[in-house]
Amino acid sequence: MSTKFKHDCQSFTGLAVITRTSLLLIALSFSFYTPAHAENNVKISAQNLGNLGVMLGKLQAATQVPLLTAPAKVVVPPEQEYVVSASQAGLITKLNAAIGDNVKKGEVLVELNSPDLLSMQRLYLKALSELQLGSVFYQRDKKMLQEGVIADRRWQETQAQYNAFVSEADEHKQLLQSAGMTTGDIAQLAKTHRLSSQHSLRAPITGVVMERMAVAGERIDSLAPIYRVANLNELWLEINIPQERVGSLKVGDTVQIENTDISAKISLLGQSVNAENQTVLARAIIQGKQSTIRAGQRINTQIVQDSDTPIFHVPNTAIAQNEGKSYVFVRNKEGFAVTPIVVIGKQGEESIISGELSADNDIAIQGAGALKANWLGLGSEE
Repeated sequence: MSTKFKHDCQSFTGLAVITRTSLLLIALSFSFYTPAHAENNVKISAQNLGNLGVMLGKLQAATQVPLLTAPAKVVVPPEQEYVVSASQAGLITKLNAAIGDNVKKGEVLVELNSPDLLSMQRLYLKALSELQLGSVFYQRDKKMLQEGVIADRRWQETQAQYNAFVSEADEHKQLLQSAGMTTGDIAQLAKTHRLSSQHSLRAPITGVVMERMAVAGERIDSLAPIYRVANLNELWLEINIPQERVGSLKVGDTVQIENTDISAKISLLGQSVNAENQTVLARAIIQGKQSTIRAGQRINTQIVQDSDTPIFHVPNTAIAQNEGKSYVFVRNKEGFAVTPIVVIGKQGEESIISGELSADNDIAIQGAGALKANWLGLGSEE
């Protein structure tokens, strides 16, 4: 055997020994190394929490899940809104209310000079006079019938004529009432027979003047609108919901108005889609009279829904992300248990979460990033 061949054999043998030793060391190193996140647990002593900037806090139970945010408009319910209009043409001589004024039912809002009202009053007095005369004939013929002086045919004619007088007087009285005259005004007219072209329009309800549509000195036609009055004790929200999200809502869900503590309840989900913006109208009734929002105002809202399962709200800083999943760090005897969660929704600087959690748990509300690094083996408890 040559010297060179012998040397090559010795070199090959040494290399094989080195290779086997390296593989053995690598295998041993893997047998003793366990990734920090394999057990979903972070071991850390209490004295080192401050070094990592970790702050603890209690889980706070929540009852409602935020579903979506949507724009809304504050409106007055149709049955709580009235228009004060002139039943007769005439000249406005005085307006007694301005926009925003509170008015009481029956309060005089408009004073109107209406020549047509004179004709209506004259016709009523004429019908009243005919009724009074017809009543005399009615009572006379009724007595004569009982005495057998007149025939039944004449009594029937008298009775029919009297009923016609009654109907005509009632008709003209109702026309005066529709023109705005009160029962007292009509009674005074029947007593004094004094005609007047002055006509007063009164507030139909107790409420607030929302709009004025005429000015003093203006000549208006019959049925021309002058005031719009509304009762603001109840307001509605008309909310535009994207049509693809309507299925997640139901009647009774809570609507929270942004930057206020005012809430409403959904009372109606529309059955048609707006062709222009592909939204569905949802109506919500605001609970109780409010002074911070006003009819016609456009606001932002958040719709929330009661949850049937335990949920909690935590600061966003308490949540760690890894491989597309969310976790919180729950305090235990050894350090922290890395607990997977589902983020249901967000409200400002807080998130609503669910998971295998309890309201008794202490969690890391700050320092989640440092705990995540320790968990993934990127740091130490120091």
